[in-house]
Amino acid sequence: MKLLATLALSVALCGLITPVATAEPRGTPLRQAASVDRVTMLTERRAAVFVNSPAMGRVIQVQVLLPTGSTPRPTLYMLDGAGGGEESDYRESTWTQKTDAVGFFADKDVNVVLPVGGTGSYYTDWKRPDPALGVDEWETFLTEELPPLIDARFHGNGVNAIAGLSMGAHAALNLATRHPAMYGGVAAFSGCADNSQSNSKLSVRATVAWKGGDADNMWGPDGDPDWAANDPMRNAEALRGKEIYVAVGNGVAGPSDSPTTTEGLSAITLGAALESAALHCTQLFDQRLRQLGVPATFHYRPNGTHSWPYWQQDLHDAWPTLARALGR
Repeated sequence: MKLLATLALSVALCGLITPVATAEPRGTPLRQAASVDRVTMLTERRAAVFVNSPAMGRVIQVQVLLPTGSTPRPTLYMLDGAGGGEESDYRESTWTQKTDAVGFFADKDVNVVLPVGGTGSYYTDWKRPDPALGVDEWETFLTEELPPLIDARFHGNGVNAIAGLSMGAHAALNLATRHPAMYGGVAAFSGCADNSQSNSKLSVRATVAWKGGDADNMWGPDGDPDWAANDPMRNAEALRGKEIYVAVGNGVAGPSDSPTTTEGLSAITLGAALESAALHCTQLFDQRLRQLGVPATFHYRPNGTHSWPYWQQDLHDAWPTLARALGR
């Protein structure tokens, strides 16, 4: 875990992030309900939805993969890692840029919602605006503002599940524990569900710092109650009765890792250390759920780094679990 935090922080010190426009601080009464600003149909079955978010004080883009027909259907929310879509300059979620998600869901009767943005945010509500990352009220946006708009416009039936990778894996588990009535299932790939250990806190701080932010503005100093309130490991009892799928590699380079490209070399070096740390966290979470008697599917890949080819396969493997959660 110390290696994870050290490597992530070292990357953070080498990078810059474009500041995001700030808005009203947390706690300011909302003056209006969220609303759809506009919808752009990128294809017949892929929509870019721009939402006026009072919580965040700006327009947020989400993309929605749509099934055929107009009958009521469930919704799967899919969260990015720490980049939050920066890999495409925020034109789309990295799920659609780096995986076959568009084609994979083409024959599935679900709405798939992919937020664009959330860099380094853990998709949570921050205590205060951050000088680099701006206003982050993602929990409010994802659980209160967005779902009614999606359901109303795209024939949602109110049944939801959530999935995420890396930072988004923590966020998916966190949102599922904090809003158990909202999600029937959760899938988490290569994440860390723990906020209680000092090394886990350090890795969260390093992830936020990697993107230019200060985690004190998110959940406060280490002893602040917000760290415990956003700890899926501590709050795992809330997952009882849900469909749960968790996957992780072991950091050993596999068939999808190639040292002949810059991206492949990064996966073999930094990605190996990150996945090794995620493996340790996943084993602890596995033990925690077993102690509680909460059923879950854990898949330990025989190899694999912290990289997109493995998360694409994880999505495929997790689908039967998510389909049950969605009634499909």
